[in-house]
Amino acid sequence: MSGKLVVSVLLTAMLLFGAGLYYTQVYAYYEEVSGIETILVQGREVAVREYLGIDADTSPNKLRGCFQTDPAAFVGLPLARDPDPLVAPGWFGCFQAETLAQDIAAGLATAYLVGDETPSGAAGYEIHRMVAIYPDGRGYLWRHYREN
Repeated sequence: MSGKLVVSVLLTAMLLFGAGLYYTQVYAYYEEVSGIETILVQGREVAVREYLGIDADTSPNKLRGCFQTDPAAFVGLPLARDPDPLVAPGWFGCFQAETLAQDIAAGLATAYLVGDETPSGAAGYEIHRMVAIYPDGRGYLWRHYREN
């Protein structure tokens, strides 16, 4: 067998494996979610409109959501500690984590802790559900797993 053939087979296998790995990380496990009319905020339902989101059963970090709401529904809620919106896959265009993080830091949006989903007895990590709300009613939802 010639060396060129062996190299060609190996390169083809590597390209196929790389494409498969990319697909599973960026597309395969996400599920689009729409039509949600309320989100759970500190144990109570808050009305939302135009909800578009993604989620997956494979990781708590895959939740992202974009929606419209009444900003007054969030007044008095605890602020999120170190809100760090996680980057969404590029194909999910409504959630721009970098812009959102900059707007939170600049005070253009406010980040709230809307739920603690850390399992009881968990040690060394926490899972928080957070939202960022703009004064015009735009809202963004994400879940963040962190080691502490």
